[in-house]
Amino acid sequence: MNIINSFLERLKTRKMTGVEYGRYKGMTIGENCRLYTRNLGSEPWLVEVANKVTVAPGVQFITHDGSTWLFEDGNGRRQLFRRISIGSNVFIGMNSIIMPGVKIEDCVIVAAGSVIVKSIPKGVIVGGNPAKIIGSYKDYEKKVLSEYISNSEIDFSLNYRARTENSTDSSYKDYLKH
Repeated sequence: MNIINSFLERLKTRKMTGVEYGRYKGMTIGENCRLYTRNLGSEPWLVEVANKVTVAPGVQFITHDGSTWLFEDGNGRRQLFRRISIGSNVFIGMNSIIMPGVKIEDCVIVAAGSVIVKSIPKGVIVGGNPAKIIGSYKDYEKKVLSEYISNSEIDFSLNYRARTENSTDSSYKDYLKH
């Protein structure tokens, strides 16, 4: 019966957008969001996402501490469940992990592959394992608006590949220093 229920669940949800799937699983999700992951953890109803948030593929939300399974006394095993809260105007990069009890404030960028073990204040860019503050949201916003190509400069009559080729920055990043 479990196999049949699992199959029916997949059939029911396969055409849902990420946001629809998240809401179906119990997440609270605001407006104008993009959710490209289905790794919502075992308690997705403990995850709250505000407005204008992008969650890239492979991001994982962890809302409980599984290591408590190791500890037991006469009162039994211990449990720890904690909420995750994501503010507005947030981008969470590919394959990042958001740990239990984390609150990400507004205007935050999380670099790809980051492990978020502590709450993140408003207006910063974080990255790494464990994540650290590596930049300012406002500084990056200024750079993007002044240096990057805008939609008004892109020829949308071309197919995606041609558009991308025509608007690709051909420079490379600086080398790491010894």
